Amino acid sequence: MHTLNASPLLRRALLADGLVGLGTGSLLVLAAGWFAELLALPRELLLGAGLALLPLGVFLLWLGSGERVNRLLVWVVLALNALWVVDSLLLLVAGWVTPNLLGHFFVIAQALVVLLFIELELLGLKRSEPVVA
Repeated sequence: MHTLNASPLLRRALLADGLVGLGTGSLLVLAAGWFAELLALPRELLLGAGLALLPLGVFLLWLGSGERVNRLLVWVVLALNALWVVDSLLLLVAGWVTPNLLGHFFVIAQALVVLLFIELELLGLKRSEPVVA
């Protein structure tokens, strides 16, 4: 069964993920130049990340606002979050960018926050019950 009665944990995790995504995305879009100078990260990278976070945040808020969720959509969210974490770390390890110390901290910290959302969403998914017809 693909439809679940979303556990309170899953709903809250999706909503929090969406709110953090919208907040971070908005800040990155509105102040990409300032953050680029502060973190020694490319402005285009920060702007692109911010623009990607805005529709994702809206989607997460929509998904977390219902009593029922589609299991496959939750797995899509988990996969996107995992991709975000891997790409964030690759950004640093592969040397694609050369941020300053604060930039390193920012990239690692936001990856850890996303990793926390993955964990909470997985726990919430496990606590969710299939819809019985």
